[in-house]
Amino acid sequence: MTREFDPVKLSVLANAFDGIVREMTNGLLRSARSSVINTARDFSCAVLTADNQLLAAAEGVPVHVFGAGPLGEDMIELHDDIREGDAFLHNDPYRGNSHAADHVILVPIFLEGRHLFTAVTKAHQADCGNSLPTTFFATARDVYEEGALIFPCVRVQRDYTDIDDIVRMCRARIRVPDQWYGDYLASVGASRIAERRITELAEKFGVVDLVDFVDAWFDYSERLAASAIETMPECVLHGRSTHDPFPGTGPEGVQLQATIEVKPPEGRISIDLRDNPDNLPNGLNLTRATATGAALAGILSGIPENLPSNAGTFRRVDVLLREGSAVGIPRHPFSCSSGTTNLADRIVNIAQAAFSQIADGYGTAEGAAGQAPAKSVISGTDERTGNAYVNQILVGGVGGPATPYVDGWPTYQRPVCNALLYHDSVEVDEQRYPILIHERALVADSGGAGRQRGGLGSRVTMESRVAQVTLTYGIEGKLNPPKGVRGGRGGAEPITWVEDLETGERSEVPVVGRYELLRGQKIVSITPGGGGYGDPRERDPEAVLDDVRELRVTPEAARAIYGVVIVDGTIDDEATEKARA
Repeated sequence: MTREFDPVKLSVLANAFDGIVREMTNGLLRSARSSVINTARDFSCAVLTADNQLLAAAEGVPVHVFGAGPLGEDMIELHDDIREGDAFLHNDPYRGNSHAADHVILVPIFLEGRHLFTAVTKAHQADCGNSLPTTFFATARDVYEEGALIFPCVRVQRDYTDIDDIVRMCRARIRVPDQWYGDYLASVGASRIAERRITELAEKFGVVDLVDFVDAWFDYSERLAASAIETMPECVLHGRSTHDPFPGTGPEGVQLQATIEVKPPEGRISIDLRDNPDNLPNGLNLTRATATGAALAGILSGIPENLPSNAGTFRRVDVLLREGSAVGIPRHPFSCSSGTTNLADRIVNIAQAAFSQIADGYGTAEGAAGQAPAKSVISGTDERTGNAYVNQILVGGVGGPATPYVDGWPTYQRPVCNALLYHDSVEVDEQRYPILIHERALVADSGGAGRQRGGLGSRVTMESRVAQVTLTYGIEGKLNPPKGVRGGRGGAEPITWVEDLETGERSEVPVVGRYELLRGQKIVSITPGGGGYGDPRERDPEAVLDDVRELRVTPEAARAIYGVVIVDGTIDDEATEKARA
């Protein structure tokens, strides 16, 4: 920092950049065509500095933006003729991106002839050209079987005009080309919003102030992070988790671990993920971006302070990765198709739960994950219109982790997203796709019991309204459901079956893969609940009573697990005291 920066102006500009990212977000949300973007909000926006540091992300999804810096690095490395009016399409998991389904639009922002910022929009596609109609191909043995179109940061606009060659390639290989092109235009538009607004900001404050602000904001954020870490006890934490068996993992599943060192004298935290399995012959492998994002998300969840999500904060966290590891830097051609979900969710859980080993008040329980049929990619031909469709639906949620102070959220969706994705509207999905949702409800007793209760899982019942609807999914956590911490209990496991509408006969479905849901059948998808925090018998009896009244906990569980006896809708104080003793 070349000069002392006015603290009032620092706050004004920090909020201005945050507001720019939020405007990008609203623009993309309202103009995209696919429901995975404009309903579920599976996208993120951010602003990088010219040296590829994360400056502003607002409510960006951690697995999308916490590791976003390498996206800008690729743009600089691969193009020596960047100029105003350019835009780049990037989805290469072997470089700086998350997985092939996340199409990134990078727009370099020039002020007074200098490249000073880069606008980033990252949007999960309804279809990305995979050989199967899904963007999460967990069983793909390599990138060739996966089949996605991969663009290693290619120029897609010059002088604000589309390069038609790239657009034609996408339209030729993506199953829903018009839908994709609408989402592409929405992403470009969102990045151009940042370009206009930052230009206006420079006209108001001056380019020199913006350049100096970046250094001051990063330094301030770093001081906050260092200060928070310095108040923590010095310790080494070990966390472990097991991903359920999937094709390519072996019958024991995937054993994962992390070592976290809290170093208050240095104001630093390190997380070492190098001692993990090698790349797997399936689509579960993480990328550099998703491994970094998951680790940072878990660390920030474990620190008992709210810190800015930017590169200044991240300077105080060292993420150690190994090339060729399933939770590190992937080697081509191992597939990373599900690299934003399964193992990444486990890494978040490992990190945030490990902090609870320090003392009460630190860390969180484990949150639920998995790509249950209620959150599957659906595809087929709609007999009502004759049109093909592919999209991910997020009809059911999973239970979030309990923290030392609050219960888990039932709208959590998954650890790598930190409850930032939305649930679909049942009515909108029924209009867009040939499905009928019979039921969407929270499941009593599915959240892990604790002083703070885990978030509830949900039960979704869905019927096909045409000859068949293809569901592509991956049920996770059935053998290794989310764990509670500090005496808290684990969340309930996921359950799924198919039922004949006339006879009621039930049949099992595979844990992962595709299922053809036929007319006359309904699929019942029960998602897992989150883990609890603390001893259930320390939960406020009034909170237990409220849970019973709201059907989140049954009276039987209230008595047996929480030690709260409820008679005729009120707490029996004497019986409760005796039960808890």
